[in-house]
Amino acid sequence: MKRRHVLSGAVTLALAFLLPVGLSAQPNTRKIVIGLLDAGERSEGWDAFRQQLRELGYVEGRNVSFEQRFAKGRQDALPALANELVELKVAVIVTTASAAAIAAEHVTHTIPIVMATGGDQVSRGLATSLARPGGNVTGVTSLTADLMGKRFELLRELVPKSARVAALWHADNTPSMASVRELEGSAARARVAFQSFRIRDAAALTDAFSAMTRERIDAIVVVNSPLVYLERKRIAELALKHRMPAIYGGAEYVDAGGLLAYGPSYPELFRRAAIYVDKVLKGANPADLPIEQPNTFELVINANTARALGLVIPPSILARANRVIQ
Repeated sequence: MKRRHVLSGAVTLALAFLLPVGLSAQPNTRKIVIGLLDAGERSEGWDAFRQQLRELGYVEGRNVSFEQRFAKGRQDALPALANELVELKVAVIVTTASAAAIAAEHVTHTIPIVMATGGDQVSRGLATSLARPGGNVTGVTSLTADLMGKRFELLRELVPKSARVAALWHADNTPSMASVRELEGSAARARVAFQSFRIRDAAALTDAFSAMTRERIDAIVVVNSPLVYLERKRIAELALKHRMPAIYGGAEYVDAGGLLAYGPSYPELFRRAAIYVDKVLKGANPADLPIEQPNTFELVINANTARALGLVIPPSILARANRVIQ
């Protein structure tokens, strides 16, 4: 018995010297650090992202932590914020809007970048193709410009007598230009007068709506961007004040008082991004992960805003609505 105890003790002592410090005593508790780079401030989307990660086994404070950097619509701040995340050596960077992904890709070609929202990654040089991105950027796209024609049609269906339609967009958000071109083409085909109203900052919104009133604009297509998203409540209030029906690119705008929106579910896009992060953390190469496009879209209507504008929502639109706010 004594001989067995001596041998057991010798083996234990030998293993203690051979194994790395801490490995023999307790499991590895190193947290994965995920960088969040938001061109705006999509709090609701990040909530959905975190929830999906929890369901995949990533619990904040236990085995994962987040370093978030939000530009809040200031695109010139993105390069420095992206560089901060790179210097922190995060395991992966998750971005919203093409501008954030571009800023991140400019400072690292080794850290995986997962887009939660954004436009055409191929035309912006972030990917070789959707099927095989080829670099360190992958994730999902929100098809911002591609849906402009459909939004224009819905707005015209709601306000059939609209003879003058405007685009309201953030001039410093380069991807918005593609959306404006799509709208201009839709208006030309419908033989409707079209005008573009650019804003440089939130302070310019009041002047933009005053200008649209002077130009006798009948309806507005609001182009998604980080700054526009941050100002969604104020835009909805100004549209109501100036008696201008407007369509938006996401349900969050309608929840803030906007008239109607058509687009993908942004919380769902963020959840899909979390699944991409899980794949990358488990060893998948971003270059080989196809970029995902949304295949379901939601039409959301604010009936209260319609009544305040004196509009009757056609049954054809109501029948297609995924949600109506009463």
